[in-house]
Amino acid sequence: MSIDALFRPFDFKSLHMKNRTVMAPMTRSFSPGGVATADVAAYYARRAKNEVGLIISEGTGVARPASLNDPNIPRFHGEDELKAWKTVIDAVHAEGGLMAPQLWHVGAVRTREKDWTPPGPYDSPSGLSSPGKKFGEGMTDAEVADAISAFARAAADAKALGFDAVELHGAHGYLIDQFFWEGVNERTDAFGGPSLVERSKFAAEVLKAVRAAVGPDYPVIIRISQWKQQDFTARLAHTPAEMQAWLGTLVDAGADILHCSQRRFWEPEFPADGSDLNFAGWAKTLTGAPTITVGSVGLSGDFIAAFAGEGSKPASLDNLLDRLERDEFDLVGIGRALLQDPEWVVKVREGRNDDLKDWSAEALRVLA
Repeated sequence: MSIDALFRPFDFKSLHMKNRTVMAPMTRSFSPGGVATADVAAYYARRAKNEVGLIISEGTGVARPASLNDPNIPRFHGEDELKAWKTVIDAVHAEGGLMAPQLWHVGAVRTREKDWTPPGPYDSPSGLSSPGKKFGEGMTDAEVADAISAFARAAADAKALGFDAVELHGAHGYLIDQFFWEGVNERTDAFGGPSLVERSKFAAEVLKAVRAAVGPDYPVIIRISQWKQQDFTARLAHTPAEMQAWLGTLVDAGADILHCSQRRFWEPEFPADGSDLNFAGWAKTLTGAPTITVGSVGLSGDFIAAFAGEGSKPASLDNLLDRLERDEFDLVGIGRALLQDPEWVVKVREGRNDDLKDWSAEALRVLA
C-alpha cells in the first residue's frame, strides 16, 4: 500500500499542513502547578521537528475552579500559564510545526491525586458522574454561562499567542460530553431534553462563543466520541440520521473540523447498515466537514488496555491508508505511537518500519 496518501498536504482556512498526520492529545501531567515547563516545550518541539503535520496539545484547563482533576495538568489561563504556552508555541514554530491547544473541562470526574482537590465545586449538567451516580450538584445558569465564557476566553488567548488552531474537548465523558449524554444530563432547561440535539445546546453555545472570539477564518476543531470513560459501550447517536442532526448542530454553531475518537479506528460505526465507514467517515459523509480519525493507529491492541499497562507492537497501516486514499476522512490522529517515538512520522515516510518502536506504558512516566 502506498504511503503517499498520508503525506499529501492539507489546507483549510488558515491551516496549511505539510501532511495528514495529527498528534492526538494525550494527558501528561508534567506541568507542576498547572504551568508548562521548558521540558514540555521541548517535548512538543521534537514532534514538530520530525514532521508531525499538526500537534494537538494535551488537554489544558479553562478558567473554571474545577476544570481539571490533577494539579500537574497545564492550565490555559493566568499570566504565568499563558506565558509558558507562548514558549511552547514559539518552540514548535521554530521547528516548522503547527499546533493547537486542546481546551478542556473534565466536569464531574474524580481527582487523580489522593491528597488534592480542586479549588472549587465540580461542574456537571445534573450532579452525576455516571448514570445514577451522584457527584456534586448540577450547574446553575450563571455557572453554565461562565463556563461558556471560559472556553471563549481561552480560544481568544490561543489565537493571540500564535497557535494555529484550537480544539475543544467534547469527548470521553468530560464536561461538554456530559451535556450530550442522556445518562447524566437530566436538565429540564434549555441545556437538557430528550433528544441529542437538545442536549447539544451547551456545546453549540461554546462553539458560537469561541467562533465569535477567534473570527471566521481561525480553525476550530472539536473532539467527539460515542464511548465514555465511564462506559465504553455508551452511544449518543444510534442511527446515521441521529448522528447527522447532532453533528450538523455543531458544524452550524462554528465547528470546522470534527475529531472523531474511536477505541479502534477500523471498526464500522453503523455495521447494521452494511457500511464499513468508521466514525470519522460517517461524520464527513453526513456533514461535509473535514474529519480526523483516531484510535489505536499504528499499534496493535486497544489503547485503553495499553494505558492500563499492556504493551503493543507496531501494526500495519494498510487499512488506514486504503481508507485515507478513498477520502473516507481527511486527517489521522496518532496517539501512543507518537508519544513513544517522536520520529514516528519520519520513519513511516522513509519506510523504516523495522525502526518503529513497541509501545510500553513506561512512556507515560517520561517526557521524551
